Amino acid sequence: MRKKIVAGNWKMNLTYSEGVSLAEEICKRLNEAGVKNLDLMPEVLFFPPYIHLSQVTKISEGLKGVFSGAQNCHTEPKGAYTGEISAPMIKSTGATHVLVGHSERRAYFGEDDQMLVAKVKAALENELIPVFCCGEKLPEREKENHFEVVRAQIENGIFWLDETGFENVVIAYEPVWAIGTGVTASPEQAQEMHAFIRKLIKEKYGDDLAEKTTILYGGSCNPKNAASLFSQDDVDGGLIGGASLKADDFIEIIKSF
Repeated sequence: MRKKIVAGNWKMNLTYSEGVSLAEEICKRLNEAGVKNLDLMPEVLFFPPYIHLSQVTKISEGLKGVFSGAQNCHTEPKGAYTGEISAPMIKSTGATHVLVGHSERRAYFGEDDQMLVAKVKAALENELIPVFCCGEKLPEREKENHFEVVRAQIENGIFWLDETGFENVVIAYEPVWAIGTGVTASPEQAQEMHAFIRKLIKEKYGDDLAEKTTILYGGSCNPKNAASLFSQDDVDGGLIGGASLKADDFIEIIKSF
């Protein structure tokens, strides 16, 4: 059975105290009646800003199926890279995951395929699970190039891995036109792309690994549409943006499976 995951990407939001309070509230709610049987729930991931990471990791410690990760990492383990955070630093906080290739990193910080390969390598060398993001822009979908765009991102970014490396990767499909816009890919659109991604994996690594690979949907996922998205055969959860900043909304999304 594929691992189901609901991940909250806080992006550049929340002061230190606000972030700690949010994590405490969500973890408290995960321990309450009605959400207590985590065996029946998806894994929950927090992707807070760096300033929260160590404390959020401590808050979630001991809760089965709840983990934390960083929103980005540098390609090098250390050095004169002012303002950057390395994979060993992330690992030292107790975090277990790291986002790689989010569309905002690609668009605003010029991260290309070569850099993303190095970041995936850095994550895996430090026993962090990379959540590799891919997705097309609106003009690319309008021109019906969306499949080729996603194919290129995946082939260039992670298909260099051998089977042992690839089985430690989570994929997040995020149509860029749906991120933070309030526009969501329909369940059918999400399923179509997720099935396409799984087919690519099957062609590269075989049926077994394709069936084991977790593929998340991201892009204006909220409590109202989460259940219909998560009910699709190849959608294994969500990478949640704005809705992850509200405890009530995030809990409802977690309960949508």
